[in-house]
Amino acid sequence: MSAPTPSKRPVALPALTRVSDRISFLYLERCTVHRDQNALTVTDRESVVHVPAAAIGTLLFGPGTRVTHQAMSLLADSGATAVWVGENGVRYYAHGRSLARSSRMLEAQARLVSNQQLRLGVAREMYELRFPGEDISRSTMQQLRGREGARIRRIYREQSEKWNVPWTRRDYRPDDFDASDDINKALSAAHVCLYGIIHTVIVSLGCSPGLGFVHTGHDKSFVYDIADLYKAQLTIPIAFQVTASQPADVTAGVRHAVRDAVFSSGLMGKCAQDIQQLLLPDEVPEDTELNNDVVNIWDYAAGLLPSGNNYATGGDAS
Repeated sequence: MSAPTPSKRPVALPALTRVSDRISFLYLERCTVHRDQNALTVTDRESVVHVPAAAIGTLLFGPGTRVTHQAMSLLADSGATAVWVGENGVRYYAHGRSLARSSRMLEAQARLVSNQQLRLGVAREMYELRFPGEDISRSTMQQLRGREGARIRRIYREQSEKWNVPWTRRDYRPDDFDASDDINKALSAAHVCLYGIIHTVIVSLGCSPGLGFVHTGHDKSFVYDIADLYKAQLTIPIAFQVTASQPADVTAGVRHAVRDAVFSSGLMGKCAQDIQQLLLPDEVPEDTELNNDVVNIWDYAAGLLPSGNNYATGGDAS
């Protein structure tokens, strides 16, 4: 039996890289991830690369990746998120500790979704992102859903004409993927990729994937909310373009195209900014430091109190 690996001292918070200055994500596959002091080592058949753990926002573990206990311990101490994904990072499977040590984003999300008027305000902001420059403050949710439906139908029609891909309607069966035509398969594959990427960002920020504002009742409601902000510019055009090229495997072609588009457009960074703007609109990124390792005690009258203190009085104190 090999000697036990000595434990390392946790990385001090002041030494950590601010969230806003970190690498948004690093994707790894077919390698072994271990630890050397306060750096990760990534080993494959050709080389060993050292990666500063405190400079990573999210580490995506793809197929064929093995990670050691010591590496996971370092990621946790460094405030980095570990997410297990499918090939090229386009499917979300599971995650370790969130990048956020603060619960501010999660608390803001819960507060907003639990109040009808506040929830309506966030839902309207989501629609405003799709109708820039237009005043929709007096529109009902029913009216907004109708406008969004008309917008998506128009985009389908425009993309069909642009790429000469026949289009009738969105038609797919979740229980029988092969029953759809190529364009509907491509759309389904592209959207699934987008959902996985958005899910990764949401859990990295410490938010809840299930607390949606437009969608509700599903463990991925917030994922669907955020993903809908980007479909018209990203996944729908990609699906029509790839289908028009008639690849041997349309779904594989779509996954690769979405991967490349996400990287070139900086979607993950934009998604993180959009979520923060929706949940904490009055705070600038520098003020919303997700790495603050602060624990308070809640009091309905006094507000937040410092933890770690003995609040016993008189003879009860020990």
